[in-house]
Amino acid sequence: MSALALSFVNAEVLWPEGLVQEPLFIAEGLIAEASSGRQIDLTGYQILPGIVDLHGDGFERHLAPRRGAVKDLQSGFYALHSELASNGITTAVLAQFYSWEGGMRSPEFARTFLEHLEQFAPKVPSTLLPQLRFETHMLDHYTEFAALCARYAVPYVVFNDHLPHQALAQGKRPARLTGQALKSGRSPEAHLDLLKELHEKSDQVAAALPDLITALGAGVFLGSHDDARVQDRQGWAAKGADLCEFPETKEAAEAAAALGNPVIMGAPNVVRGGSHKKNISALELIQQRLCSALASDYHYPSPRLAALALAKEIGLPAAWHLVSAGPAAILGLKDRGHIKAGYRADLLILDAKSQQVAACFAGGALSYMSGDLAQRFFGS
Repeated sequence: MSALALSFVNAEVLWPEGLVQEPLFIAEGLIAEASSGRQIDLTGYQILPGIVDLHGDGFERHLAPRRGAVKDLQSGFYALHSELASNGITTAVLAQFYSWEGGMRSPEFARTFLEHLEQFAPKVPSTLLPQLRFETHMLDHYTEFAALCARYAVPYVVFNDHLPHQALAQGKRPARLTGQALKSGRSPEAHLDLLKELHEKSDQVAAALPDLITALGAGVFLGSHDDARVQDRQGWAAKGADLCEFPETKEAAEAAAALGNPVIMGAPNVVRGGSHKKNISALELIQQRLCSALASDYHYPSPRLAALALAKEIGLPAAWHLVSAGPAAILGLKDRGHIKAGYRADLLILDAKSQQVAACFAGGALSYMSGDLAQRFFGS
């Protein structure tokens, strides 16, 4: 992965102060101050900072094209990287479950995932980081989970509770039980027994979590998922889980803002025009300045599409901040998110008319290129 030395001219470049037509230089993997290398005419194109995706689980379909068809994870990661690059994502947090759901969301698969990601990540120019989504009621796994995070230096952990507590408390059969059981490799009866067992441990979770959080260590980013109430966000913040992922209500987002906690929303929420679960609209939170960053969630094209749609309302610099500088700052990545001398040359080049990604560079190395732009680079 060799970084290129190039001078881009005649493009509109999104500098921190806004979109300006002026030359941009890259060398040794960084944004450079002076001209270096071959000159490329980018008339008709825009250059923007590479997208930093804080949370995406769309990789599951690359690693297993069909249920249970997990055969070659390295090939799956290559396919994933191609999709990331073609959508301008240069830093991606891959959100892997550690869950009672089993299958590709099981503890066993989480370990396999981390092992293969550790092998794969150095092979590509983009930055690929793991996130583990831990189900809090798996009390018997706390020690094993902390050890796994330490072994693979997992930088980001999010706490989840997806148990169907209401149905279980009422003695009802939870919705979608049979489908979940098939995915997990259990019989519906065995799966239901497991859910009941975990549900019965609910009163032990709050007391056990502080020790797990201590074991994870101070260097790990911690967050909670789907906060619905003010007390949910306040409770997690008190435990040190400062990142608020996909809050379900405005009240939870406001509580996060009052605490100075970043709020991360799903970009598909913006693209769809609302939440598919009928939760709070990401657009409403953005309009009220209660959203710190947008993430791909389950759809890698969405950060780009959402930012470009928002640009019509809040301007391109503010919209693009939500998918570049904003998420970079949340992760403490001080070398990316802006086009600025000395920063990583993480860039995407858009066709100004179609707004499609024509090329993507990560650390100054080419990770994707298509169409007419390729002729400008490689044509005679």
